[in-house]
Amino acid sequence: MTMRLVLGGCLCFGLVWANPLQEAIDAAPNGAVIELGPGEYHGNILINKPLTIDGKDRRAHIVGDGTASVIVIRSSNVVVKNLTIEGSGDSHEKIDSAIVAYDANHLSIENNHIRDALFGIDLQQVNRSKIVDNYITSKPYDLGLRGDGIRLWYAHDNIILGNTLYKSRDLVIWYSSGNTIEKNLGEYGRYSLHFMYAGKNMVRENIFRYNSVGIFFMYSDGTTAIGNTIRNSIGAFGVGLGMKDASNFTILDNDIIYNARGIYIDQSPFQPGTVNVYERNNILYNSSGIEFQGVRERSIFTNNTIKGNMEAVVNSDTHNRLDVMRWRNNYWDTYEGFDRDKDGVGDIPFTHYAYADKLWLYNPNIKFFYGSVVMDLLNFLAKMAPFSEPDLLVTDREPLMEPRSENNQ
Repeated sequence: MTMRLVLGGCLCFGLVWANPLQEAIDAAPNGAVIELGPGEYHGNILINKPLTIDGKDRRAHIVGDGTASVIVIRSSNVVVKNLTIEGSGDSHEKIDSAIVAYDANHLSIENNHIRDALFGIDLQQVNRSKIVDNYITSKPYDLGLRGDGIRLWYAHDNIILGNTLYKSRDLVIWYSSGNTIEKNLGEYGRYSLHFMYAGKNMVRENIFRYNSVGIFFMYSDGTTAIGNTIRNSIGAFGVGLGMKDASNFTILDNDIIYNARGIYIDQSPFQPGTVNVYERNNILYNSSGIEFQGVRERSIFTNNTIKGNMEAVVNSDTHNRLDVMRWRNNYWDTYEGFDRDKDGVGDIPFTHYAYADKLWLYNPNIKFFYGSVVMDLLNFLAKMAPFSEPDLLVTDREPLMEPRSENNQ
């Protein structure tokens, strides 16, 4: 039979902190449910047994003393839900967090409001657990000095679902596999989602906007990103979706809109003989639609809509092997061919060239004027009378005449 304890708010007497919450945790049997009424409870607590702490409606505030993590979990089968948690320390070295868990399984962290905490939720070697419907914001520091909203470290087969990260740093997945990151909202951060040395995760139906970078997959393998919306990544680096040394990826049905760089591909795929697939994505109204850097292995681009970008495809490295890319059935808004047989596919291939005399357009001192009437005129003249042989970047032998949303492909 589950024991249910009901606890009222704690008080502080002079310089001595009473902590009935920690005392209740220490005294509770395994599997107990501790319900917290409205009020303030002192943090820096340790949970070292299976139990549930339930704040019911977030009016129970667990407040740290500003020197360490507010809640530390060192047991499996712990539930922490419906709380307001605040007041962590500010040490990056110690990863001061609202909630940190070590070496545990089957945790559930649900519907908490986390604020004024350097890091939000940190799972270290935690598996088969859930982080669901939490609101997380960091301390009011400059972007690089904030902590990560959610951090997984050697953590596998977890569900990260329906969380809101606002003005934290990153949602970061380190050395972790089998995780599902789904239906989260990330705003005004650095990397809304950042993979490092991670494999075979699922990233699905998230919304990432107004960040320096939307999603960046680094040194990782075998992940699928499907149905995400990534927009307005306009910082110094400004990437919607980035790939660095990433292999065996499937990028499917994503909306990548209004970014400085839509998709940035750096040495990806990385492993020889592997392929990355980009299919049915909307790559819209970015400064650079797709930008390549240090590419040697093949990627396949099929049924994407590439529209409204200042440059559809950019080659940032003269040593790139863009000839190994496969382009098929993409919609290009600059395609100038016809469809005489009315099959929805252009009669002649789409080709995209880069002109050597256009490289000056990427000078940062001039790029402010990129897309202006003067730039359009100079670009037109460069195509009419190039000073040197242009470089072929893209050949799509079967370009679509209409975007997928209009022709149901």
